[in-house]
Amino acid sequence: MATSTSGGREVGTLSEINVTPLVDVMLVLLIVFMVTAPIMQTGVDVDLPDAKAQTVPDESGKLIVTMTKERKVYIGRMEIPFDEVETKLRSNAKLQVDHEAYLHADTNLPYGDVVKVMAAIKLAGGDKMGLITDPLE
Repeated sequence: MATSTSGGREVGTLSEINVTPLVDVMLVLLIVFMVTAPIMQTGVDVDLPDAKAQTVPDESGKLIVTMTKERKVYIGRMEIPFDEVETKLRSNAKLQVDHEAYLHADTNLPYGDVVKVMAAIKLAGGDKMGLITDPLE
């Protein structure tokens, strides 16, 4: 519905959306996510052994089993009992599809405990297994 003004022009309703506030909000959200994303990628703190080995190019899409010096075992960030490693890994969809896992084991662990977890990964379907170490300086 148009109305007439004294100059003879017709003034209609404004049908355009002002996107400037929307862009401002989106930029603020982008900055917040860029700052918080690296903080959210923390894992379990493990003292890895030093070794001269090839580096893993991208750990983000890999199944990582972590074992701390207190014999606590984690799949990703979820803690699981030491005795249930094989059963939990059998039901892990990523391991069943990729048949690949990486072991983060603390350098102070007894060799036998590390071998038990490696055997559990193998029995659960992990045909390819890698040990993650810290690179030598």
